[in-house]
Amino acid sequence: MKDYLMKTYNRKPVSFKKGEGIYLYDEKDKKYIDALCGLAVTSLGHSNKEITEVLKSQSTSLIHTSNAFHIKPQQELAKRLCQLSGMSTAFFCNSGAEAVEASIKIARKFGNDRNINSPKILVMENSFHGRTMAALSATGSSKSHVGFTPLVDGFVRVPFNDIESVKKALEEHDDIVAILLEPIQGEGGIIIPDHGYLYELREITREGNILLMIDEVQSGFCRTGKWFAHQHENIIPDVITIAKALGNGVPIGACLASTSASDILIPGSHGSTFGGNFLSCSVGLKVLDIMRDQQICANAREMGNLFSKELKSKLSTKKSIIDIRCKGLMIGIELKNDCTKLGNTFLENGLIINITKGNIIRMLPPLIINKNQVHDIIEILDKIIE
Repeated sequence: MKDYLMKTYNRKPVSFKKGEGIYLYDEKDKKYIDALCGLAVTSLGHSNKEITEVLKSQSTSLIHTSNAFHIKPQQELAKRLCQLSGMSTAFFCNSGAEAVEASIKIARKFGNDRNINSPKILVMENSFHGRTMAALSATGSSKSHVGFTPLVDGFVRVPFNDIESVKKALEEHDDIVAILLEPIQGEGGIIIPDHGYLYELREITREGNILLMIDEVQSGFCRTGKWFAHQHENIIPDVITIAKALGNGVPIGACLASTSASDILIPGSHGSTFGGNFLSCSVGLKVLDIMRDQQICANAREMGNLFSKELKSKLSTKKSIIDIRCKGLMIGIELKNDCTKLGNTFLENGLIINITKGNIIRMLPPLIINKNQVHDIIEILDKIIE
Protein backbone atom coordinates (compact mmCIF):
# COMPACT_ATOMS: atom_id res chain seq x y z
CA MET A 1 0.00 0.00 0.00
CA LYS A 2 1.40 3.40 -0.99
CA ASP A 3 2.21 5.80 1.85
CA TYR A 4 1.17 9.34 0.94
CA LEU A 5 2.88 10.95 3.95
CA MET A 6 6.19 12.81 3.70
CA LYS A 7 9.00 10.91 5.42
CA THR A 8 9.46 13.45 8.21
CA TYR A 9 9.19 10.95 11.08
CA ASN A 10 10.78 7.63 11.96
CA ARG A 11 7.52 6.10 13.07
CA LYS A 12 7.30 3.17 15.48
CA PRO A 13 5.52 0.00 14.30
CA VAL A 14 2.44 0.75 16.41
CA SER A 15 -0.88 2.47 15.74
CA PHE A 16 -3.04 3.51 18.67
CA LYS A 17 -6.83 3.49 18.65
CA LYS A 18 -7.74 4.90 22.08
CA GLY A 19 -6.34 6.38 25.25
CA GLU A 20 -7.48 6.66 28.83
CA GLY A 21 -5.60 8.50 31.58
CA ILE A 22 -1.89 7.65 31.34
CA TYR A 23 -2.57 4.63 29.10
CA LEU A 24 -2.74 4.07 25.34
CA TYR A 25 -4.18 1.02 23.55
CA ASP A 26 -3.10 -0.19 20.14
CA GLU A 27 -5.23 -1.79 17.44
CA LYS A 28 -4.70 -5.21 19.04
CA ASP A 29 -5.83 -3.85 22.43
CA LYS A 30 -2.35 -4.02 23.91
CA LYS A 31 -1.99 -1.58 26.80
CA TYR A 32 0.92 0.86 27.10
CA ILE A 33 2.01 3.30 29.80
CA ASP A 34 2.46 6.63 28.06
CA ALA A 35 5.48 8.09 29.86
CA LEU A 36 5.91 10.71 27.14
CA CYS A 37 2.34 12.04 26.75
CA GLY A 38 2.87 13.20 23.20
CA LEU A 39 6.06 15.08 24.20
CA ALA A 40 4.62 16.89 27.24
CA VAL A 41 1.26 17.57 25.61
CA THR A 42 -1.44 15.37 27.19
CA SER A 43 -0.40 16.27 30.72
CA LEU A 44 -3.92 15.73 32.08
CA GLY A 45 -4.16 12.32 30.46
CA HIS A 46 -5.90 10.94 27.41
CA SER A 47 -9.67 11.32 26.92
CA ASN A 48 -10.06 13.65 29.87
CA LYS A 49 -13.83 13.83 30.40
CA GLU A 50 -13.96 17.50 31.39
CA ILE A 51 -11.96 18.54 28.34
CA THR A 52 -14.06 16.30 26.11
CA GLU A 53 -17.21 18.05 27.35
CA VAL A 54 -15.73 21.46 26.53
CA LEU A 55 -14.84 20.26 23.02
CA LYS A 56 -18.38 19.00 22.48
CA SER A 57 -20.05 22.09 23.86
CA GLN A 58 -17.91 24.71 22.11
CA SER A 59 -17.88 22.90 18.77
CA THR A 60 -21.68 22.97 18.63
CA SER A 61 -21.82 26.74 19.14
CA LEU A 62 -18.79 28.38 17.48
CA ILE A 63 -15.31 27.17 16.54
CA HIS A 64 -13.68 30.00 14.61
CA THR A 65 -13.92 33.62 13.56
CA SER A 66 -11.29 35.99 12.25
CA ASN A 67 -9.15 37.83 14.79
CA ALA A 68 -10.63 40.99 13.28
CA PHE A 69 -13.34 40.48 15.91
CA HIS A 70 -13.32 40.14 19.68
CA ILE A 71 -13.12 36.54 20.89
CA LYS A 72 -14.25 36.30 24.50
CA PRO A 73 -12.54 32.97 25.44
CA GLN A 74 -9.28 34.36 23.98
CA GLN A 75 -9.52 37.48 26.09
CA GLU A 76 -10.29 35.45 29.22
CA LEU A 77 -7.43 33.00 28.58
CA ALA A 78 -5.01 35.89 28.03
CA LYS A 79 -6.05 37.34 31.39
CA ARG A 80 -5.60 34.01 33.19
CA LEU A 81 -2.18 33.35 31.64
CA CYS A 82 -0.94 36.83 32.45
CA GLN A 83 -2.11 36.49 36.06
CA LEU A 84 -0.27 33.16 36.40
CA SER A 85 2.95 34.39 34.80
CA GLY A 86 3.21 38.05 35.77
CA MET A 87 3.03 39.06 32.12
CA SER A 88 0.95 41.90 30.66
CA THR A 89 -0.26 40.74 27.24
CA ALA A 90 -0.63 37.58 25.14
CA PHE A 91 -0.50 36.69 21.45
CA PHE A 92 -2.12 33.38 20.51
CA CYS A 93 -0.94 30.98 17.83
CA ASN A 94 -1.07 27.22 17.25
CA SER A 95 2.26 25.73 18.36
CA GLY A 96 5.46 26.25 20.29
CA ALA A 97 7.46 27.02 17.16
CA GLU A 98 4.98 29.74 16.21
CA ALA A 99 5.22 31.20 19.71
CA VAL A 100 9.02 31.30 19.41
CA GLU A 101 8.75 32.97 15.99
CA ALA A 102 6.62 35.67 17.62
CA SER A 103 9.22 36.17 20.35
CA ILE A 104 11.97 36.55 17.75
CA LYS A 105 9.93 39.20 15.94
CA ILE A 106 9.41 41.01 19.24
CA ALA A 107 13.18 41.03 19.84
CA ARG A 108 13.94 42.19 16.30
CA LYS A 109 11.44 45.04 16.48
CA PHE A 110 12.61 45.95 19.98
CA GLY A 111 16.09 46.43 18.51
CA ASN A 112 14.97 48.25 15.39
CA ASP A 113 12.83 50.61 17.45
CA ARG A 114 16.07 51.54 19.27
CA ASN A 115 17.82 52.20 15.93
CA ILE A 116 19.92 49.04 16.07
CA ASN A 117 20.16 48.11 12.40
CA SER A 118 21.05 44.43 12.81
CA PRO A 119 19.77 43.36 16.22
CA LYS A 120 21.02 40.01 17.50
CA ILE A 121 19.62 37.45 19.93
CA LEU A 122 21.83 35.48 22.29
CA VAL A 123 20.90 31.78 22.23
CA MET A 124 22.30 28.60 23.77
CA GLU A 125 24.22 25.60 22.51
CA ASN A 126 22.30 22.30 22.73
CA SER A 127 18.97 24.16 22.68
CA PHE A 128 15.74 23.41 20.82
CA HIS A 129 13.15 26.00 19.84
CA GLY A 130 11.28 24.47 16.90
CA ARG A 131 11.60 23.59 13.22
CA THR A 132 10.30 26.71 11.46
CA MET A 133 13.15 28.71 9.94
CA ALA A 134 13.86 31.35 12.59
CA ALA A 135 13.19 28.92 15.46
CA LEU A 136 15.41 26.35 13.75
CA SER A 137 18.15 28.94 13.33
CA ALA A 138 17.94 29.74 17.06
CA THR A 139 18.17 26.03 17.90
CA GLY A 140 21.62 24.94 19.05
CA SER A 141 21.79 21.65 17.15
CA SER A 142 23.99 21.48 14.06
CA LYS A 143 22.30 18.19 13.15
CA SER A 144 18.95 19.99 12.84
CA HIS A 145 20.53 22.61 10.58
CA VAL A 146 21.85 20.20 7.96
CA GLY A 147 20.29 20.82 4.56
CA PHE A 148 18.54 24.05 5.53
CA THR A 149 21.20 26.68 4.97
CA PRO A 150 21.28 29.58 4.64
CA LEU A 151 19.87 29.90 8.15
CA VAL A 152 18.29 33.06 9.46
CA ASP A 153 21.13 35.23 10.75
CA GLY A 154 21.16 37.44 13.82
CA PHE A 155 21.92 34.80 16.50
CA VAL A 156 24.95 34.62 18.78
CA ARG A 157 25.45 31.25 20.46
CA VAL A 158 27.06 30.49 23.83
CA PRO A 159 27.25 27.41 26.12
CA PHE A 160 24.23 26.77 28.34
CA ASN A 161 24.62 27.29 32.10
CA ASP A 162 27.71 29.47 31.67
CA ILE A 163 27.26 33.04 32.90
CA GLU A 164 30.78 34.11 32.01
CA SER A 165 30.23 33.20 28.35
CA VAL A 166 27.10 35.37 28.36
CA LYS A 167 28.99 38.33 29.79
CA LYS A 168 31.78 37.89 27.25
CA ALA A 169 29.32 37.73 24.33
CA LEU A 170 27.59 40.90 25.49
CA GLU A 171 30.97 42.66 25.70
CA GLU A 172 31.84 41.56 22.15
CA HIS A 173 28.44 42.35 20.59
CA ASP A 174 26.82 45.67 21.43
CA ASP A 175 23.90 44.83 19.13
CA ILE A 176 22.49 41.96 21.23
CA VAL A 177 18.92 42.93 22.17
CA ALA A 178 17.62 39.73 23.79
CA ILE A 179 18.54 36.40 25.36
CA LEU A 180 16.40 33.40 24.39
CA LEU A 181 16.68 30.12 26.28
CA GLU A 182 14.86 27.16 27.78
CA PRO A 183 14.87 27.09 31.60
CA ILE A 184 15.58 23.35 31.27
CA GLN A 185 16.80 21.92 27.98
CA GLY A 186 14.31 19.22 27.09
CA GLU A 187 15.23 17.97 23.63
CA GLY A 188 18.84 18.51 24.69
CA GLY A 189 18.55 15.76 27.29
CA ILE A 190 16.85 17.26 30.39
CA ILE A 191 19.78 19.55 31.12
CA ILE A 192 19.05 21.43 34.35
CA PRO A 193 21.10 24.60 34.95
CA ASP A 194 22.63 25.54 38.28
CA HIS A 195 20.29 27.26 40.69
CA GLY A 196 20.84 30.98 40.33
CA TYR A 197 21.64 30.85 36.61
CA LEU A 198 18.30 32.28 35.49
CA TYR A 199 18.39 34.86 38.28
CA GLU A 200 21.80 36.07 37.11
CA LEU A 201 20.55 36.26 33.53
CA ARG A 202 17.61 38.36 34.70
CA GLU A 203 19.99 40.76 36.47
CA ILE A 204 22.28 40.98 33.44
CA THR A 205 19.42 41.66 31.03
CA ARG A 206 17.83 44.21 33.33
CA GLU A 207 21.10 46.11 33.70
CA GLY A 208 21.77 45.93 29.96
CA ASN A 209 18.22 46.91 28.96
CA ILE A 210 17.82 43.79 26.84
CA LEU A 211 14.98 41.28 26.78
CA LEU A 212 15.01 37.99 28.67
CA MET A 213 12.88 35.52 26.68
CA ILE A 214 12.11 32.13 28.26
CA ASP A 215 10.96 29.19 26.14
CA GLU A 216 8.54 27.29 28.43
CA VAL A 217 6.95 25.25 25.63
CA GLN A 218 8.02 21.93 27.17
CA SER A 219 8.65 22.93 30.78
CA GLY A 220 5.53 25.02 31.40
CA PHE A 221 2.18 24.24 33.01
CA CYS A 222 3.18 22.42 36.20
CA ARG A 223 5.67 20.13 34.46
CA THR A 224 8.44 20.98 36.96
CA GLY A 225 6.19 21.52 39.98
CA LYS A 226 5.61 25.23 39.32
CA TRP A 227 3.30 26.78 36.76
CA PHE A 228 6.45 27.76 34.85
CA ALA A 229 9.98 26.44 35.40
CA HIS A 230 11.58 29.88 35.66
CA GLN A 231 9.42 30.54 38.74
CA HIS A 232 11.73 28.28 40.75
CA GLU A 233 14.10 31.26 40.74
CA ASN A 234 11.43 33.89 41.44
CA ILE A 235 12.11 35.89 38.30
CA ILE A 236 9.79 37.55 35.82
CA PRO A 237 11.14 37.54 32.24
CA ASP A 238 10.15 39.93 29.48
CA VAL A 239 8.76 37.26 27.14
CA ILE A 240 7.52 33.70 27.69
CA THR A 241 6.64 31.20 24.95
CA ILE A 242 4.15 28.43 25.75
CA ALA A 243 2.18 25.67 24.00
CA LYS A 244 1.98 21.85 24.41
CA ALA A 245 0.17 21.17 27.72
CA LEU A 246 -2.03 24.26 27.43
CA GLY A 247 -4.29 22.40 24.98
CA ASN A 248 -3.86 18.81 26.26
CA GLY A 249 -3.77 17.72 22.62
CA VAL A 250 -5.70 20.58 21.01
CA PRO A 251 -3.26 22.78 19.03
CA ILE A 252 -2.58 26.06 20.82
CA GLY A 253 0.43 28.23 21.56
CA ALA A 254 1.03 31.70 22.94
CA CYS A 255 3.68 34.33 23.33
CA LEU A 256 3.35 36.31 26.57
CA ALA A 257 5.02 39.68 27.09
CA SER A 258 5.61 41.81 30.17
CA THR A 259 5.27 45.58 30.32
CA SER A 260 8.65 46.21 28.68
CA ALA A 261 7.73 44.17 25.61
CA SER A 262 3.93 44.23 25.63
CA ASP A 263 3.41 47.05 23.14
CA ILE A 264 6.13 46.20 20.63
CA LEU A 265 3.87 44.35 18.20
CA ILE A 266 1.18 46.58 16.73
CA PRO A 267 -1.71 45.98 14.26
CA GLY A 268 -0.31 44.60 11.02
CA SER A 269 3.06 43.58 12.49
CA HIS A 270 2.06 39.99 13.31
CA GLY A 271 -0.93 37.70 13.21
CA SER A 272 -2.36 34.18 13.00
CA THR A 273 -5.41 32.95 11.12
CA PHE A 274 -6.29 30.17 13.55
CA GLY A 275 -4.51 31.46 16.67
CA GLY A 276 -6.75 32.04 19.67
CA ASN A 277 -9.90 30.53 18.19
CA PHE A 278 -12.97 29.78 20.30
CA LEU A 279 -12.33 26.04 20.48
CA SER A 280 -8.67 26.05 21.50
CA CYS A 281 -9.06 28.88 24.01
CA SER A 282 -12.08 27.23 25.64
CA VAL A 283 -10.01 24.08 26.08
CA GLY A 284 -7.08 26.14 27.42
CA LEU A 285 -9.32 27.68 30.07
CA LYS A 286 -10.54 24.25 31.16
CA VAL A 287 -6.95 22.95 31.32
CA LEU A 288 -6.04 25.79 33.68
CA ASP A 289 -9.13 25.09 35.79
CA ILE A 290 -8.25 21.41 36.15
CA MET A 291 -4.61 22.11 36.94
CA ARG A 292 -5.64 24.56 39.66
CA ASP A 293 -8.52 22.54 41.13
CA GLN A 294 -6.68 19.20 41.15
CA GLN A 295 -3.43 20.74 42.45
CA ILE A 296 -1.46 19.38 39.52
CA CYS A 297 1.69 21.36 40.37
CA ALA A 298 1.80 19.71 43.80
CA ASN A 299 1.36 16.26 42.27
CA ALA A 300 4.16 16.92 39.77
CA ARG A 301 6.47 17.87 42.63
CA GLU A 302 5.51 14.85 44.73
CA MET A 303 5.71 12.32 41.89
CA GLY A 304 8.89 13.93 40.57
CA ASN A 305 10.53 13.54 43.98
CA LEU A 306 9.39 9.91 44.06
CA PHE A 307 10.82 9.27 40.59
CA SER A 308 14.12 10.87 41.56
CA LYS A 309 14.41 8.90 44.80
CA GLU A 310 13.42 5.53 43.33
CA LEU A 311 15.40 5.87 40.10
CA LYS A 312 18.58 6.75 41.97
CA SER A 313 17.95 4.00 44.51
CA LYS A 314 17.30 1.23 42.00
CA LEU A 315 19.18 2.24 38.85
CA SER A 316 22.19 4.33 39.84
CA THR A 317 24.40 1.25 40.37
CA LYS A 318 23.83 0.00 36.82
CA LYS A 319 27.08 0.22 34.88
CA SER A 320 25.47 1.65 31.75
CA ILE A 321 24.08 4.75 33.51
CA ILE A 322 26.05 8.00 33.67
CA ASP A 323 23.47 10.29 35.27
CA ILE A 324 19.83 10.54 36.35
CA ARG A 325 18.27 14.01 36.14
CA CYS A 326 14.82 15.02 37.39
CA LYS A 327 13.01 18.31 37.82
CA GLY A 328 9.42 17.58 38.66
CA LEU A 329 8.23 15.30 35.87
CA MET A 330 10.97 16.17 33.40
CA ILE A 331 13.18 13.08 33.64
CA GLY A 332 16.40 12.16 31.86
CA ILE A 333 18.48 9.01 32.23
CA GLU A 334 21.85 9.36 30.50
CA LEU A 335 23.58 6.17 29.37
CA LYS A 336 27.22 5.61 28.40
CA ASN A 337 26.44 4.32 24.93
CA ASP A 338 23.90 4.88 22.18
CA CYS A 339 20.57 3.43 23.24
CA THR A 340 18.40 4.31 20.24
CA LYS A 341 17.33 0.70 19.75
CA LEU A 342 16.03 0.54 23.33
CA GLY A 343 13.03 2.62 22.28
CA ASN A 344 11.47 -0.38 20.57
CA THR A 345 12.41 -2.66 23.46
CA PHE A 346 10.53 -0.42 25.88
CA LEU A 347 7.61 -0.34 23.47
CA GLU A 348 7.50 -4.14 23.35
CA ASN A 349 7.33 -4.08 27.15
CA GLY A 350 4.43 -1.65 27.18
CA LEU A 351 6.27 1.58 27.99
CA ILE A 352 6.43 4.67 25.77
CA ILE A 353 9.56 6.79 26.26
CA ASN A 354 11.79 8.87 24.01
CA ILE A 355 15.49 8.56 23.20
CA THR A 356 17.12 11.95 22.67
CA LYS A 357 20.71 12.78 21.78
CA GLY A 358 21.22 9.08 21.06
CA ASN A 359 22.00 8.07 24.64
CA ILE A 360 19.43 9.76 26.89
CA ILE A 361 16.11 8.22 27.92
CA ARG A 362 13.66 11.10 28.23
CA MET A 363 10.37 10.79 30.07
CA LEU A 364 7.61 13.39 30.32
CA PRO A 365 4.80 11.41 31.94
CA PRO A 366 1.27 12.75 32.46
CA LEU A 367 1.05 15.04 35.46
CA ILE A 368 -1.87 13.02 36.85
CA ILE A 369 0.38 9.99 37.43
CA ASN A 370 0.13 8.25 40.81
CA LYS A 371 2.59 6.34 43.01
CA ASN A 372 1.64 2.87 41.74
CA GLN A 373 2.11 4.00 38.14
CA VAL A 374 5.51 5.50 38.97
CA HIS A 375 6.57 2.15 40.41
CA ASP A 376 5.24 0.34 37.31
CA ILE A 377 7.44 2.52 35.09
CA ILE A 378 10.52 2.04 37.25
CA GLU A 379 9.98 -1.73 37.23
CA ILE A 380 10.12 -1.77 33.42
CA LEU A 381 13.16 0.53 33.36
CA ASP A 382 14.94 -1.70 35.87
CA LYS A 383 14.16 -4.76 33.77
CA ILE A 384 15.51 -3.35 30.50
CA ILE A 385 18.44 -1.11 31.43
CA GLU A 386 21.54 -3.19 32.11
